[in-house]
Amino acid sequence: MQRRQVLDKLDELALLPYLAPTGPGRGFALSTEAAHALVDDGDTLNLCRDLGLDTAANLVHLEREIVLALLAAPRTLRFASAAEFLSAVAIRRDIVVAARATQLAFGTAEANRPQSHWTYDEDRGFTILPGQSLIEALTLATQPDAGNGQMYAFSCYRASEYVMLLGIARELERVNPPLLTALQRQWETSAIQSGAFHDVFLVEYGSLEAPLPPRYYVPGDRVWFRNPDALSSDASGYEGSWVIYLGNGLFSNFWQRDRPYSLVAKCLEMYHWRHGTYVDAEGDLRMNEAIVDAKVAETAANPAALATVVARMSRLRDGRGIYADGGCIDFSREFARNVCPGTASIALPD
Repeated sequence: MQRRQVLDKLDELALLPYLAPTGPGRGFALSTEAAHALVDDGDTLNLCRDLGLDTAANLVHLEREIVLALLAAPRTLRFASAAEFLSAVAIRRDIVVAARATQLAFGTAEANRPQSHWTYDEDRGFTILPGQSLIEALTLATQPDAGNGQMYAFSCYRASEYVMLLGIARELERVNPPLLTALQRQWETSAIQSGAFHDVFLVEYGSLEAPLPPRYYVPGDRVWFRNPDALSSDASGYEGSWVIYLGNGLFSNFWQRDRPYSLVAKCLEMYHWRHGTYVDAEGDLRMNEAIVDAKVAETAANPAALATVVARMSRLRDGRGIYADGGCIDFSREFARNVCPGTASIALPD
């Protein structure tokens, strides 16, 4: 029955012709021919181009890209059930949709939220007002079009948490309402954020010892790009960049949603952070974005310089605390934990 559910989804997405021969007790994978043609060396960035997918206009196309990228995983991805596989695809889809709609003001020192739904306490963080929906509160905080058009101040780290949480909450509403109720209560009491958010809600795939291919991404992944420059990484908010992979070779831009990043654009911007730093009147290290933009344009117009910068930044990053020859590419990606009744692995604090 479970195998049939997965096969039905693969058939719905017109992916059966790309599968390796399979049978009872065996998992699903791309055929050798399909893998070589579509994801050579684990590169998923061109799936939309090669298959003619329009994932911006067609959610079925987006799901098709998601599942193809999952099938191309360099190490087998295991799901607890067919229901968890289907929910994983839906969560990734909803994360991408939410990330595309997210438009924020950049702020690491001072943040704000819609007062109709949120309140702030130094110990508990931003919490939901009693009687307000968590899903609605997350949407209003991140998507100006859903409210009065106001943009709220976030760091990219916190923004990525809200977008991931919104995708998870939407799927819980559909498949596991009791867990959504518990999540709602949690956010009325205390926010889960930073390292605790990662531990409670996300799975990390890839590691320093077993890094993922540098161009392997699945739509709905949370991705970290590390600033490999020791000096500019001391500027608040410029230690690196947390983004969502949108598919079609593009990564979210929470500050200018109509200008998502290609991998090349992200490499260029982060490389030139080193040229935009300055010390303000209070002695704090800041970033002059106008200088960064000018340097990016200058390098982009010089093919030789562009190739040099992209080659440098496309390396895997150095380890924590090391600033040597590494680039900005992380070893791992992050995605949502199981959410279905009986197999959910989200354990909220007591």
